[in-house]
Amino acid sequence: MNGKMNLGLVALAGLFVAGCVVIPSNRTDAAHGQRLFTDKCAVCHGSRGEGAGVASLGLGAPPPSLRTLSERNGGTFPEAYVMAMIDGYDRRDQRHAAMPEFGAEGMGPIIRVENGDSVQFIPSDLLALTEYLRTLQNS
Repeated sequence: MNGKMNLGLVALAGLFVAGCVVIPSNRTDAAHGQRLFTDKCAVCHGSRGEGAGVASLGLGAPPPSLRTLSERNGGTFPEAYVMAMIDGYDRRDQRHAAMPEFGAEGMGPIIRVENGDSVQFIPSDLLALTEYLRTLQNS
């Protein structure tokens, strides 16, 4: 994770700490993520994340395949990058600017995620979508 994305996620999390609640695990699992993907993402990214959804036709180029994220990242799923792209924080001037800033819509209740010595506060739907995209990987 590069410092800029990490700082962005930490800043985002800081805004929502006050709203932290306990969320059932089925709110952050891949099955919930699949439902969210079908509702919000498949129209551009295709039903299986191939990057050829019907709404992507007018973009000039199809969105990249979401099935090869790990492959394009040396075999490691780029979790922080995926969350940053979905959320939309700090990507207005990037080539991905055509993608909506889903974080601006709200991405579900904020939950506390512990990872070793660090703690992050992340919206539950953002975690669920990330988990679903992890399951789509070809490798």
